[in-house]
Amino acid sequence: MVQIKKTKNNCHEFYKLIVCMFIVGFALPGNAQNKGKKFTLEDFNLTYTFRTQGVSGLRSLNDGEHYTVLEDKGKKLVMYSYKTGKAVSTLLDLNDPKYKAVQTIQDYEFSPEEDRILICTNINPIYRRSFTADYFVFDFKNKELKPLSEGGSQRLATFSPTGTKVAFVRNNNIFIADLRFGSEIQITFDGKFNEIINGAPDWVYEEEFGFNKAFEWAPDGSALAFIKFDESAVKTYHMNMFRGQYPAYEQNALYPSNYSYKYPKAGETNSIVSVHVYDIKDRVTTPMNIGEETDIYIPRIKWTKDPKRLAIMKLNRFQNQLEILLANARVGSTTVLYREENKYYIAESNLDNLIFMEDGQHFIMSSEKSGYSHLYLYAMSGKEIQPITSGKYDVVDFYGYDPVKKLYYYASHEESPLEKYIYSIDLKGKKKKLTPTKGWNEAEFSKSFKYYINIVSNADMPHVYTLYAANGKAVRTLEDNATLKTKLEDYAVAKKEFIQIPAADGTTMLNAWLMKPVDFDASKAYPLLIIQYSGPNSQQVSNSWGMDWTQYLAQEGYIVACIDPRGTAARGEEFRKCTYMQLGKIESDDMIAAAKWLAGQSYIDAKKVGIWGWSFGGFMSSLCLMKGNDVFSTAIAVAPVTHWGFYDSIYTERFMRRPQDNPSGYNDNSPINWVKHLKGNLLLCHGTADDNVHVQNTYELSEALVQANKQFDMQIYTNRNHSIYGGYTRLQLYIKFVNYLNKHLK
Repeated sequence: MVQIKKTKNNCHEFYKLIVCMFIVGFALPGNAQNKGKKFTLEDFNLTYTFRTQGVSGLRSLNDGEHYTVLEDKGKKLVMYSYKTGKAVSTLLDLNDPKYKAVQTIQDYEFSPEEDRILICTNINPIYRRSFTADYFVFDFKNKELKPLSEGGSQRLATFSPTGTKVAFVRNNNIFIADLRFGSEIQITFDGKFNEIINGAPDWVYEEEFGFNKAFEWAPDGSALAFIKFDESAVKTYHMNMFRGQYPAYEQNALYPSNYSYKYPKAGETNSIVSVHVYDIKDRVTTPMNIGEETDIYIPRIKWTKDPKRLAIMKLNRFQNQLEILLANARVGSTTVLYREENKYYIAESNLDNLIFMEDGQHFIMSSEKSGYSHLYLYAMSGKEIQPITSGKYDVVDFYGYDPVKKLYYYASHEESPLEKYIYSIDLKGKKKKLTPTKGWNEAEFSKSFKYYINIVSNADMPHVYTLYAANGKAVRTLEDNATLKTKLEDYAVAKKEFIQIPAADGTTMLNAWLMKPVDFDASKAYPLLIIQYSGPNSQQVSNSWGMDWTQYLAQEGYIVACIDPRGTAARGEEFRKCTYMQLGKIESDDMIAAAKWLAGQSYIDAKKVGIWGWSFGGFMSSLCLMKGNDVFSTAIAVAPVTHWGFYDSIYTERFMRRPQDNPSGYNDNSPINWVKHLKGNLLLCHGTADDNVHVQNTYELSEALVQANKQFDMQIYTNRNHSIYGGYTRLQLYIKFVNYLNKHLK
């Protein structure tokens, strides 16, 4: 349930998709009443009629004056000028018959000298971030396109800093291809499914530490550092796979197969990890000394600017102590460069903010030690030089440092928790806001920091991509989604109203938005559906664009509310970590209090209050229906956690420690222990092949409900994962939601 940054959640990066497609509402100026067309569920769950357009595959080139994008559905790689905004040349066109081996570019990487590109195609997903693919190398000089390897699909192919070699993973082992000679060597030999993984994370690291690649080239290409995962002692989870249709396994027509993989649940044995460095010249692998304790985490490795020194991040099992070890890559000895303790836990979002500066004398790290997430400058001795940012706001993205102008670039919630803006700042604290448009901003900087592309949206505006010069002058608009705005003029669009609602403690105010029917009549009382996610450091209430099924609900006479309880993001450490050791308690208290406050409004029918959620949100919706049975009459829980003992070690223990350390925290607010309080209508939905939140959660809750003699409804989706999609699945699922609400709330 990792919170993805840029979002990058929380039962997950997956939830970013749910948020973008199904949760956030919006408003458009001038769209009042009596428009001709009506929204349909097919619009949101089959045809995606209102999907926004973006800029695909954008990469800044080394000169900082040009960038590339993918066009023609991934068949063309086109170079543009930042200065003029005009196309300069087409670097590769797959429509040329001589390149027929590749049908489309799904991802690509330039070599350091930009004389080659590495093309990724035929992606076959494994889990959320991991996949196998076919990689091809295109040489710009001789215009040749060749497969990287003939030995089968690869993973994580990455150029060396010299551009002459490519490292990749196949069958849990690491290989290095030499492009000069067309040769290939294997550097690890012990990789085995469900036992040893070299250079790629195991399931729980991938999901909860938010990364996929576990190897890194030394800055001069002289060595390759990698993490080895020994998951031999991790217990195995089994999933039956049926014939099905999306996905289909015809060989399972009569007898289902069994998919087994290593999944450490809370309190159980994790993989034993080790760090190694392979010397390219000597062909020798050296283990790094990370200490004798094996019940630890190594969530990142990163080379310093010195090819002899490797930084290794090390977390204790409770994840409240972080060390950055500085390793001598030749002999494996280590010293402690940085150490931090937190009375709660070290947030996963800090891990990617370690930056070693070009001068070789300093590094940057983010921390919440002030009570808010900020950037700090350190000497390579480990001594703190000074804070780079400070104040009662959270820095959420760090884009990098411009050594020429001596400026640091970051994004924060400085003006409002509901909005995000991009800034530059120097070490004297002189700050400049780089994003003029109100709302939710992201940025893509050129390598020279002379230009940046701002991606912004708000409740009244779909995403706009604008190219700016460093001085803040707009160069050109790359995409403004004008076609979508014109299309929506034919519809009556419900308005998103931002409000604040008292939390259960009576003093804290919770951020929320409210969406009323397009023909709202204040003299009437409407049914209310609360949609939420509520997981640690997540955020659903923001001034950003979205278009989803809530528009259909508003059209059909529902009021929809979205609420961020305590424990969510953008309001400082104490707000987001107050749920520590007791997941679900404060969040459900707040959601119940908010529902009661809303039910007390004259325009809401207090007898018709429902709640909906997916993943952590499903945990919350099922718990709130039982715990708040005096206010909620109906709940829909999709892929819910029903007891935290069923969920994985890294995520759950980050917030709860182990079950043996905190039994009451695990038991007191798990829905499976509240079944006797069920009074209303409960719909459970789950995919049988959910590798993340196992269908075990729903099955065990359903059994507890049966034994409590409680009636409920359940919908199971064959072979579907945590996202529950494929064919007509999403449409059928959302029709199920609406029919259930119409039956019990209308």
